[in-house]
Amino acid sequence: MSGDGTRFRAGIVGAGLISEHHFAAIESLPDVDLVGVFDLVPERADARAVEWGTPAHTSLEALVEAGANVIHVLTPPTTHADVAVAALELGCHVLVEKPLAASVEDGRRIAAAAESSGRVATVSHSLLYDPQVMAALEEVEAGRVGEVVGVDVFRSQHYPPYEGGPLPPHLREAGYPWRDVGIHCLYLIRELLGEIEDMDARWLSLGGDPNLAYDEWRGLVRCERGLGQFQLSWNSRPPESQLVIHGSRGMLRVDLFAMYRARRAATPLPKAAERAVNAYAESLRPLVEVPVNAMRFLRGRIQPYQGVRNLVADFYERLGRGEAPRTSLDDAIGLVDWLERVARAAEDEHAERVSEFALGDEVDFLVTGASGSLGSAVLRRLAEDSVTVRAFVRRAPERPIEGVEYAIGNLGDPVAVDRAVAGAKVVIHAGAAMRGPWEEHHGATVVGTRNVIEACNRHGVRQLVHISSLSVINWAGAGTGRPIDETTPLEPRAEERGSYTRAKLQAELDVSAAASDGLECVILRPGVIFGGGIPLIGPGVARRAGGRWVLLGNGDLTVPLVYIDDVVDAIMAAVERGGGSGEVIQLIDEARLTQREILSIADPGGRRPVRIPKLAAEAVGGLSEIPLRKLGRQSPIGRYRLRSALAQASFNSDRARELLGWTPRVGVIEGIRRVGSQGENPDAG
Repeated sequence: MSGDGTRFRAGIVGAGLISEHHFAAIESLPDVDLVGVFDLVPERADARAVEWGTPAHTSLEALVEAGANVIHVLTPPTTHADVAVAALELGCHVLVEKPLAASVEDGRRIAAAAESSGRVATVSHSLLYDPQVMAALEEVEAGRVGEVVGVDVFRSQHYPPYEGGPLPPHLREAGYPWRDVGIHCLYLIRELLGEIEDMDARWLSLGGDPNLAYDEWRGLVRCERGLGQFQLSWNSRPPESQLVIHGSRGMLRVDLFAMYRARRAATPLPKAAERAVNAYAESLRPLVEVPVNAMRFLRGRIQPYQGVRNLVADFYERLGRGEAPRTSLDDAIGLVDWLERVARAAEDEHAERVSEFALGDEVDFLVTGASGSLGSAVLRRLAEDSVTVRAFVRRAPERPIEGVEYAIGNLGDPVAVDRAVAGAKVVIHAGAAMRGPWEEHHGATVVGTRNVIEACNRHGVRQLVHISSLSVINWAGAGTGRPIDETTPLEPRAEERGSYTRAKLQAELDVSAAASDGLECVILRPGVIFGGGIPLIGPGVARRAGGRWVLLGNGDLTVPLVYIDDVVDAIMAAVERGGGSGEVIQLIDEARLTQREILSIADPGGRRPVRIPKLAAEAVGGLSEIPLRKLGRQSPIGRYRLRSALAQASFNSDRARELLGWTPRVGVIEGIRRVGSQGENPDAG
């Protein structure tokens, strides 16, 4: 309750992930009531309202009319200033998620509105309230490391998978990952080393998150009292969050994910003895703190995003006492200045790079998934012919193929797909998610295919060649003696087979439905592709463990192999044939090799493979389902999935020969010779 007796009534604007933790903090405070939630996406606000047992409002003004006198601004950073200023002008105090604003000018607008309204505004620099950081700052204050001379901050993480639709900020803005996570680095470094005086930052792409423009960020920060370094990575695994404080009398390491601190101290001991003592002390502390804090976490004494919860509590305590917040607006605006210098430089560089790839009005071919193994093989083949080609890729290519246009975007984004398809006569749709959770497959494969279909219809594309997969077949029911062909029933339990099968099946069904509605298309179902960067020996053949190959079953399963160049031949044959009314065509080599035969050809000098009997594999798979089911997760080796993978089957590709005149030109045996067991032969044709 405030000093004048006014009870605090909070309203939440923005119903994203972080709102869960602001709600939990508010709910735990006896002197604060939650009035409701508002989000520009009504469905999202409604879902939170049901979850929290609070009203969903249709506007900020409605929240205030309902009695809110404090607004938590949890919207994307570009909207922070508008929401915060409007809330302040309506007479509310404001707590803004980090960073304060998307520009210094916006930050100053917030400060001016706070001053004129006489209300309090601050920002959520939540790691300053993390229990481990707070304890570390206390150790620094007590002189345990002497004078702080340097600070290193390392953070690796990942973003939630993109499910398609409007692009989230981290996919829309090249500088968003730095704005989102880099702010933590800056306020921690400033807290320990004083005001920032200069900064040198670098960024690049390594592919850890192919949806991000830049997934590695590094920098050196010069401050009043020393140098700080930051490192942000979406490539490093496992996820880490570490703060290392270097002092004149010791070093303090803070692991925010493992929840422990470890200290090394300068001593009067000989150097060798000092190193031994510090190594022992540094290793002993985590042995004690990690299990203790893990138990506190399990008992609910430490909650996820505990720093946010602590910060919210401190914010209201200070409001109630009439005290200024810990982080002033001037301090927050100063950090926004440094944050934006880096973010905007990165965005300018990215925009300049993307601007190099202009699109013409018309092209003969568009290839989606053009950075993947099959898509790039198709792209190279088309580039050799006298046709115009456009590639749809998620990132600007480092080595673009001369004469190829590049449309940059995500399959889940209907705007990007429409831009790529516009003007194309033939679309070869090879794009799909190959790994990740269901959300990733749904966004790229299911939503992506629907976007492609809609764009093809909108722009009058002459033909769609859709690349499907044999995984859509009911493998578990295929062992009936009848070869698998295009009439084999589709998978009835796709969800149990895994996200890839589930998404590819839905995508194929959507293309078939579009064909029924008049879209000219053909559906190709390649077998197990190898070559062109795709290894020959994958999970469908054997797995590597301890220097030996491991076979599930007796090794006599027939693997429906097809060499990548032969798949490209079939795609070109489908294009040459033209049109199509949704015909499904399987592409499988005539050579019928078993797992053991493939290993003997590809790795003739290798050690004898280890075999795991089918019944034993299925038993282990069944046991794996029990704990994962309790966690709400699907086992990657579930019984039905294994039963499908270990089903003995034969295959028929007569339709490919009849409709396309296709027979493998290279063939599996020659393809194996070209790639070997360990990778590609760069000299292969």
